[in-house]
Amino acid sequence: MIDLIFEAFQFAFMIRAFVVGMLIAISAATLGTFLVLKRFSMIGHGLAHVAFGAVAIGLLTQQQPLLVALPIVVLVSVAILKLNETANVHADAAIGLAATFAMAFGTILASVGGGFRVELNTYLFGSILTVQSLDVILAAVFTLVLVLGVVLYYHDLFALTYDENYARVSGVKTQRLNTALAIFSGILVVLGIRLVGTVLISSFIIFPAVIAMQFGRGFKGTLIIAVLTSLVTVFLGLLGSYVYDTPSGSTIVVLNGVVFMFAYVYHKFTI
Repeated sequence: MIDLIFEAFQFAFMIRAFVVGMLIAISAATLGTFLVLKRFSMIGHGLAHVAFGAVAIGLLTQQQPLLVALPIVVLVSVAILKLNETANVHADAAIGLAATFAMAFGTILASVGGGFRVELNTYLFGSILTVQSLDVILAAVFTLVLVLGVVLYYHDLFALTYDENYARVSGVKTQRLNTALAIFSGILVVLGIRLVGTVLISSFIIFPAVIAMQFGRGFKGTLIIAVLTSLVTVFLGLLGSYVYDTPSGSTIVVLNGVVFMFAYVYHKFTI
């Protein structure tokens, strides 16, 4: 077992996977905390389905799937927000519309281009073998921009998260911040696909925030605990996926589920 753990860090693909994993862990936990508290966390689930359809387009046209998926998912995330704001379509309905259409479209493409079904499967559940150097660069830039944005606009984001009407009256540019959150959500989903897969990326966003909320430490405390939880579960999940030869995304999410159960029991009996 120990030999396998040391062996893991001798491979370039594992080092790339761990670097991307740590960066995505920070981003997912940070963004997820705001989305969960705003009751908008299922946008990750909807965008994951959209990403599935976009990846299918990339594979069918023999283009880089994630580069094809990135603009499509971001545009759809903003469209979901606009439907919610202007078309009298509630967020859950808008997410459902986009998710089901994209999933059906992607399934048709997979049926038409049967030759890439096996490759598409790696995008469904994630694989550490597929992480590339480009993913490292994109994840690093994205995480830096996201964290910097949260630091600069922390108070506005805090107000937006807890009482959007109050924030709007107070002069906070709520529409602009909501759009930024939607765009960041779309980018995060696409960047996390190789590691976690389209099926599980929404859990990657939700679990750390929900776990952190069990400890009731205030907003900053919740944010910090969410990030630490995400880092630990991603690190151990990737290590476990290599040692036991299991899908990386599934391993990380199952580990998150176990941690959540312990956190829930802790919350139930101590708080």
